Amino acid sequence: MVAMSRQQEYVLRTLEERDIRFVRLWFTDIQGYLKSVAVAPAELEGAFAEGIGFDGSSIEGFSRVVESDTIAKPDPSTFQILPLDTAGGDNQVLTARMFCDIAMPDGEPSWADPRQVLRRQLSNAADEGFSCYVHPEIEFFLLKNGNGPDGRPVPADTGGYFDQAVTDAAPLFRQDAISALESMGISVEFSHHEAGPGQQEIDLRFADALSMADNVMSFRYMVKQVATRNDVRATFMPKPFHEYPGSAMHTHMSLFEGENNAFHDPDDQFYLSGTAKSFIAGILEHAPEISAVTNQWVNSYKRLTSGAEAPTAATWGASNRSAMIRVPMYTVHKPSSRRVEIRTPDSGANPYLTYAVLIAAGLKGIREGYELHPPVEEDVAGMTRRERMAMGYKDLPTDLDLALREMEKSELVADALGEHVFEYFLRNKWEEWKSYQSQVTPWELAHNLEF
Repeated sequence: MVAMSRQQEYVLRTLEERDIRFVRLWFTDIQGYLKSVAVAPAELEGAFAEGIGFDGSSIEGFSRVVESDTIAKPDPSTFQILPLDTAGGDNQVLTARMFCDIAMPDGEPSWADPRQVLRRQLSNAADEGFSCYVHPEIEFFLLKNGNGPDGRPVPADTGGYFDQAVTDAAPLFRQDAISALESMGISVEFSHHEAGPGQQEIDLRFADALSMADNVMSFRYMVKQVATRNDVRATFMPKPFHEYPGSAMHTHMSLFEGENNAFHDPDDQFYLSGTAKSFIAGILEHAPEISAVTNQWVNSYKRLTSGAEAPTAATWGASNRSAMIRVPMYTVHKPSSRRVEIRTPDSGANPYLTYAVLIAAGLKGIREGYELHPPVEEDVAGMTRRERMAMGYKDLPTDLDLALREMEKSELVADALGEHVFEYFLRNKWEEWKSYQSQVTPWELAHNLEF
């Protein structure tokens, strides 16, 4: 309470000293859309004490109409000034933001709040002596404003992987985006042009899983803001172009026991501890059933089935980018950097729920002592389905329908998400799948209309 009180006092003092006129209170719905309510600084002290009430039945998956009263409680530790939410000239107005925890009127945490879902899994990890750190590589496309003559989006540049050539429509985009993120305390480790025209990647420096989920939501918001100011638009759609690679959110994870990396073993061939191997085995074993969370859109499976280093089966390997889980071998002698890279999540995932199910699966592997099978050395994406079966590899779902069927049977996902989020997520995604199934696509018209 003392620490929280000091954080609150810091926020209130900063609002006054910097003459901040508006504070945006952010939270995330079950699908991962960012929600916001703006309050005046004068109202913030009351918001700290009592929260801000809102109609939860109007937010995707939060509550029913008959129990719609919901409270957003701002978390002062997430306070940051938004660098782009200003007006120029003599009328400059500063805006800040804080993430909120969602609660019910009786003060109990809301079971529908994705932030609380992740916090519960982090609590489970802490009970077993672990803290979890995450480092995502976030890919996305920059697009020109307006579509091409065929109605399709148009990439903002013609660059390729690691190209130095400036982006045609937004030459300073990455520089502007990184400056905006750094000004908010979100550390960027790397950035570069990805393989597809217009495709970018920005990697965030590792942080604890809850802070990183908040950072991912801030990242998406800021990237779209910077894109707009560069007269382009940004999309985190997993695969907006059939001919180019999709956009992933490769997620590096590690568990620490105090100051020690629980994944590091200097005597192992891959410098992986038994804890790390069981963590990997847990995620691989439960990969099909968590797929609907890590890859939640119909479009997500266009990326996973198209190759281009996107994983098709639950496999792992050292430095093998066709495997679902890769063990980076850059700095094998540095204990603090020993980590695993999960390559299934895409840039359209809800980071809170994604990290929650990955941690839950990994912890189950540790608790139950899952054995890790030998690493894959072949190009898994280049194999046929029959070849993967012959090798004993477990295929990942190839569409949202199959992913939801796996999720429906999963006790692990139901427990990790909680009954409310689990049931709503399934109901919402089944509706998405049925709506998609009912569409008649241009491909079908082109190939079947003259039959």
